[in-house]
Amino acid sequence: MSTYVYGITASSQTTLPEGLAGVGEPPTPVRVLTEGGLAAIVSDAPEDLRPKRRELLAHQNVLAEAGAEGCVLPMRFGSVAPDDAAVTGVLAERAEHYEERLRALDGKVEYNVKATHIEEAVLHQVMAESPELRALAEANRQAGGGTYEQRLQLGEMVAAAVKAREAQDAAEVQQALEPLAAAVSVGPESSGWLANVSFLVARDRAAEFANAVEDLRKERPHLDVRLNGPLPPYSFVEPGPAQPAGTTAVD
Repeated sequence: MSTYVYGITASSQTTLPEGLAGVGEPPTPVRVLTEGGLAAIVSDAPEDLRPKRRELLAHQNVLAEAGAEGCVLPMRFGSVAPDDAAVTGVLAERAEHYEERLRALDGKVEYNVKATHIEEAVLHQVMAESPELRALAEANRQAGGGTYEQRLQLGEMVAAAVKAREAQDAAEVQQALEPLAAAVSVGPESSGWLANVSFLVARDRAAEFANAVEDLRKERPHLDVRLNGPLPPYSFVEPGPAQPAGTTAVD
């Protein structure tokens, strides 16, 4: 039977609620595999596991319960090893790495911040900041809208100004929040977001961090800023393998 891996923690803090169940239908019982000073939170891997909402929530719930007493290195959904021996073998092989990450992430959580422009507000912003754009727009207005070429020129200039503003705003979002974080991880570019950044934040600074995000919203009304967290520190399991060697992830 393959083994599903939820996360890795210290063997001294692996008290789980009685009857804790994980992924699968019916849900599979969660158990602990120990190797030296490390432990893996696992269950039997169900067949035909898919990233459905119920399964994703089950994975997150196990991590939340396991992390209630201390730090857990979260594995991505769908991390499956051939068997229990493969998991304990990896714990032994990479003990130094996992122990270092547990020390570095102890007492910390991840917050993800995404930001995008509010279209009408950012257009107003770039026009207010550019005398050249305002002059061209006014010239077109007085000319009854201007020629096709003039309208095209204005549209291209506005688009370029908005694009430049995206890069500026992305940098400012990160710079405003970075002083409150122990580490920062810039996420992959995704359609529709000008910023996608994860911050590793000490638990005792969580409220301060949330307040800083709210200040960002107030100071930059042309931005739609989304805060997600606290989360297990998925983005900060590195440096090193993000999941145990020999595991595969469900597509």
